[in-house]
Amino acid sequence: MGNRTLTCLQCGQLNRVPEARLGAKPKCGTCGADLVNGKAVEVDPAILEKAAKHDDLPLVVDFWAPWCGPCRMMAPEFSKAAAKLAGQARLVKLDTQKHQSAGGRYRIRGIPTLVAFERGKEKKRQSGALREGQIVGWVKG
Repeated sequence: MGNRTLTCLQCGQLNRVPEARLGAKPKCGTCGADLVNGKAVEVDPAILEKAAKHDDLPLVVDFWAPWCGPCRMMAPEFSKAAAKLAGQARLVKLDTQKHQSAGGRYRIRGIPTLVAFERGKEKKRQSGALREGQIVGWVKG
């Protein structure tokens, strides 16, 4: 078993975590934030770009906006999926109203849209609201 690189979703610092410790709530060596906590974390475009490029765990992004009804309906389901996928993938949210340039950069045409990144590359995307089981199945599939 080797080390995994994880970007701190709070301060942006890259961390090396032994694979065996992914389930032991590893913390950022710089700011002490949880690196794998089973929660959907709100990120900004800079942190998203760094994590998408460097993380060894799959990174799943929910592009959403506060005014979007389906986005608000999916939010608790996305949070439940984040808890189920702890240690297997990290789930993050990016508010496309607050960070409008990110929508264009990632070619988001409608929201909610999920985009999965693995080792610097977009692997897949899915538009439309999903339930917890559908999100977990999509991430694992």
